[in-house]
Amino acid sequence: MPLPLDHPALAATDPELAALVAAEERLQADTLRMIPSENYVSQAVLEATGTVLTNKYSEGYPGRRYYEGQQNIDPVETLAVERAKALFGADHANVQPYSGSPANLAVYLAFAEPGETVMGMSLPMGGHLTHGWGVSATGRWFRGVQYGVRRDTGRIDFDEVRELARKERPKVIFCGGTAVPRTIDFAAFAEIAREVDAVLVADIAHIAGLVAGGAHPSPVPHVDVVSTTTHKTLRGPRGAMLMCREEHAKALDKAVFPGLQGGPHNHTTAAIAVALREAARPDFRTYAHQVVANAKALAAALLERGFDLVSGGTDNHLVLIDLTGKDVPGKTAAKALDRAGIVVNYNTVPFDPRKPFDPSGIRIGTPSLTSRGLTEAHMPQVAAWLERGVSAAHKGEEAALATIRAEVADLLSGYPAPGLPTA
Repeated sequence: MPLPLDHPALAATDPELAALVAAEERLQADTLRMIPSENYVSQAVLEATGTVLTNKYSEGYPGRRYYEGQQNIDPVETLAVERAKALFGADHANVQPYSGSPANLAVYLAFAEPGETVMGMSLPMGGHLTHGWGVSATGRWFRGVQYGVRRDTGRIDFDEVRELARKERPKVIFCGGTAVPRTIDFAAFAEIAREVDAVLVADIAHIAGLVAGGAHPSPVPHVDVVSTTTHKTLRGPRGAMLMCREEHAKALDKAVFPGLQGGPHNHTTAAIAVALREAARPDFRTYAHQVVANAKALAAALLERGFDLVSGGTDNHLVLIDLTGKDVPGKTAAKALDRAGIVVNYNTVPFDPRKPFDPSGIRIGTPSLTSRGLTEAHMPQVAAWLERGVSAAHKGEEAALATIRAEVADLLSGYPAPGLPTA
C-alpha cells in the first residue's frame, strides 16, 4: 500500500497510520458518499484544522481568558463569532462547543434543572438522542416527552404537538432532528412554545448549510436558541455552534464554559471561521440550492422505481427509504450497498416494527455528491444503482455489487472531491 505523498511527516513517523489515511482518501475518492451528515471540506478548512493553533490553551472567552499569550487566539475566535452572527443574522454566537451533543447539553444546563420536563422529536420518528431520548443523558437527567409524525403522511402533526405541550408544560422544546426530510416549520413551533412559556431550540445540525445558503427557512427570527454542528451541509470541521437572542447570551456562554468544557479547540475554531467565510460567498448559495435540487430529483427517480419514501419525498438534503416493500432489511441493504461503493446508513423509519440495530430503512442524502459537482442529471443513474444494489442484496449477488462499484468509480473519476489529493 503506497504511503500518502501529502503527509510526509506522518508517513515517516507512523507509516501504519499514514497508510490508513491514504486508504481513507482513496475510499472517499472512489465511492458515492450518501450519508446525509457527511460531506467534503475544502483544502482551506483542512489546512486550518491542522495548524499550530492546536498547541494553544485558551480557557475563557476573547478578552476574558485564564491564560496569557492569547493575542492571536482572541482575534481568531472573534472572526468566527462575527462571521456566524453575520451569516445567520443572530444576536449572539458561541463557537466553542466541541460537537453537537455538548452544544445541546449546554442548552439544558442554561435553561432547565435536573428532573424538569423537556420535549423533542422521538428518535425513531427522526429526532436526535439529545432531544430527551431515554438512552441519552438528556433522557436520564431530565423528564423527556416526545412527539412524532402522522402515520398517514410522515409529517409532524402540530395539533398533536400543541396538545402534548399543553399537557406536559416542558421547560425546553427542541425542533429539528437527524432523519427529517421535510421543511421544519419554525413559526408553528414558536407559537406553541410561546403558549406554554417554553424555551424553543432549533437543532439545525443537518440543515445549517441549507439555511446559510437560503435553501431552507431560517429559525433565527422564531426561536430562542439555535444549535448546530459545523460540518454536514455547512462544510466545516467537526465542531458546533450555539446562536441565540442577546437576552440568553450570558446563560449560554456560562453553560458552555465553565459549565461543561475547559479550553476550546482553537484549530477547530479557526477552521469554523474559514467555513463561515466560504458559506458567505455566492457560490455557496448555488451549492445549497443544488443540494436540494439533487435530493428532489433523486427522490423522484426512486419513486419511479417503486421505492417507498417516508413522507413521500423530500424538501431538503435527505431521503429516508422504507425497504419493507423490497423485502430487504435496512442493515442488509446498507452493507451490500457499501460493497457496491455506495455509502449509506441503515435507519429506523416511523412506526418501524424492526429493532433499531436492524431496522427497515436506509437514510441517504446529497451533500457530498453535490460538493463533487454532480447535478440532477446524475440522479437517475444514482437511483438505478441503488435499485440494483438493493436487488443484489435481496438475491445475494456479490458479482452485481462489484459491477456497480466499478461503474461508480468510473463516474466519480471525472468529479474530483474537494480537499482530496489528486493523482
